Amino acid sequence: MIVTELSAVDTRAQYMRRRFDAGAVRAASGSVRAMGEPSQLRAVDSDRDRAAELLDVATEAALTGGALLRARFEAGREARVSSKTTPTDPVSEADLESQREIRALLSRRRPHDGFLAEEEGADQRGSTGLRWVVDPLDGTVNFLYGIPQWSVSVAVCDAQRTLAGAIHAPISGETFTAVRGELPKRNGIELRWRGDVTTAISQALVATGFAYEASVRAEQAELLTRLLPLVRDIRRFGSAAMDLAWTAMGRYDAYFERGVKLWDIAAGALVCECVGLDAREIDGGILVAPPALLESLVEIVAYPGGAST
Repeated sequence: MIVTELSAVDTRAQYMRRRFDAGAVRAASGSVRAMGEPSQLRAVDSDRDRAAELLDVATEAALTGGALLRARFEAGREARVSSKTTPTDPVSEADLESQREIRALLSRRRPHDGFLAEEEGADQRGSTGLRWVVDPLDGTVNFLYGIPQWSVSVAVCDAQRTLAGAIHAPISGETFTAVRGELPKRNGIELRWRGDVTTAISQALVATGFAYEASVRAEQAELLTRLLPLVRDIRRFGSAAMDLAWTAMGRYDAYFERGVKLWDIAAGALVCECVGLDAREIDGGILVAPPALLESLVEIVAYPGGAST
């Protein structure tokens, strides 16, 4: 899947337009060497070096935001909390401070790149063809209630799609990283390929999330009454980035959610794609599952007129 447009106006699951060759992820470096031509090899090495450098920056940014947030989380409840789109959609000083720290780091390390983030209408165009897409605190409600399921998500996108990304969960100490075309890692250890998983829908553990708008929640509740009898069970933990990372490593069999924004999913969707999972847009949302399970779930969770390739 690729990111085609990265505007603040339309930041839904836009990378769904076309899928990269996931088979290349499983190909070891030896198969790349089989290309044979020195100029081709140099180009591949250069691209890899560039992507590795960008991933280092993404990881540093996620860890920086995570360290700040962990200190605030352990200090107790946030004193300053306001609302955004609805009264149930909060933003705290922790969100804002994390975003400021991450933006300052990226300004030092990558001053000419673009920047798109969740808070304060952050949408800055750059001159390099790269843009950083940041969720400085994914799972704000959990954070505010002292629930240790929240994360920081940092991705960098080029004109085609997400190039590299990092998701850091400070409380569990897990950091998920991915570079396009390579197997992703959890704390430096490669995740297993999941593109050939053949879980039956009746045995699938499915994760989801809920929107903030009451009317959308009503539709989601109705959908769950149809889905729950057909699957093993449903989980809802409140951080889209972590839901995607956990799906990639097999803690869930599939994940879907309506109303996600690009900063919610840019890094996590890449992690999923790089282990061979398929992703599909479902009416402004996302569904991620092994290829053998995807179509069965699309028939159930796609909203009216929503399923598209």
